Amino acid sequence: MTSAPAPGSPSPRLLIVDDSRVSRMMIRAFVLDKQPDWHITEAISGDAAIAMVDQQSFDYCTMDINMPGTLGIAASEQILEKFPAMRIVIFSANIQECLRSRAAELGAHFVAKPVTEKSVGQAITFFKGEGG
Repeated sequence: MTSAPAPGSPSPRLLIVDDSRVSRMMIRAFVLDKQPDWHITEAISGDAAIAMVDQQSFDYCTMDINMPGTLGIAASEQILEKFPAMRIVIFSANIQECLRSRAAELGAHFVAKPVTEKSVGQAITFFKGEGG
């Protein structure tokens, strides 16, 4: 699995997927505080995320689980089938062990909500290949 783009390469691209506008805004703010050069795009559903990754490339993705339409785990699975090098962090208040296990099977990292500076820091660490 790849980690952060090499020095001198284009800035990393992050896709934030969550039906909560507040969660998207918080993730964006915390990421840009630590990684101001990252390019960020937002999607409000798993279906929108799947469509977006077919149109442009992303290095990283934060994905909520419970959203209208395609749930986050299913959307992550479809995205990783097409783009296995993408690093995905599942953000969810739903901390059932079966969901954590499924995320791990996919190669995604699970972070429990609420969205905080600490939880976004955990996601950034995973994205950059510094832990998991």
